[in-house]
Amino acid sequence: MSDAEWTLVRDLLPVPSWMAGRGGRPEGYCHRQMIDAVRYLVDNGIKWRAMPCDFPPWPRVYAFFARWRDAGLVAELHDRLRGAVRDAESREAEPSAGVVDSQSVKADATVALASRGYDAGKKINGRKRHLLTDTLGLVLAVLVTPASTTDRDAARIMLPTAKNRFRRLSRIWADGGYTGHLADWTAAHLGVVLDVVRRSDDVTGFQVLPRRWVVERSFAWFLRSRRLVRDYERRTDTSEAVILWSMTTLMSRRLAARHQQLAPRRAA
Repeated sequence: MSDAEWTLVRDLLPVPSWMAGRGGRPEGYCHRQMIDAVRYLVDNGIKWRAMPCDFPPWPRVYAFFARWRDAGLVAELHDRLRGAVRDAESREAEPSAGVVDSQSVKADATVALASRGYDAGKKINGRKRHLLTDTLGLVLAVLVTPASTTDRDAARIMLPTAKNRFRRLSRIWADGGYTGHLADWTAAHLGVVLDVVRRSDDVTGFQVLPRRWVVERSFAWFLRSRRLVRDYERRTDTSEAVILWSMTTLMSRRLAARHQQLAPRRAA
């Protein structure tokens, strides 16, 4: 991270237990070093054991990554950064609308057979990332399943959790994979309008569809992180954590760039 990024991220970090008086052993490495190491792994797609010597030893970095994954600290940091980005865009902290879609990716040989499947539509043997974003493309919820899981089945798991977290959420745009009884189910059980944006049958080739392009752009953002080009993780919650780390990098850089652009104007 640059100094400008660290200045913004430092105040949003979860407070460690030992610093908050809740016990625990003081950490031996600076959070900035650990976060830089995890971001380096996600961005460059290296193995844990290939961690450069500039960072702390890889077992300590992995322990930091696993602790933040299991305790939900990476999700907490991600949510705080998302709130800061939405505030910078003059948006409410809690979104009222979202976009949902899925992405099938090939799985590495390290992924167990129990957590992978075959997507007959995309002809991909691997996993599927189900994503709910706001209208800016920022992640609201993510769920990683075997690629054989249908979009409708995953939505019945992901959308209730998202609705409990974001009470203002009232409308969600989706593609044709979410048609059927799901729209009636979301309206009856969640009070959310599921609006399916269909592709015209008369158009051939690529077509930018209203609202749906937002979540497609988010998937493109993920693929800029080499660790997400394929699924290399043994556990699905680890894959979800890697996605959150990728988004924290994107949002912290966006906030730092915006802050640097506004600094000369404030000085003037």
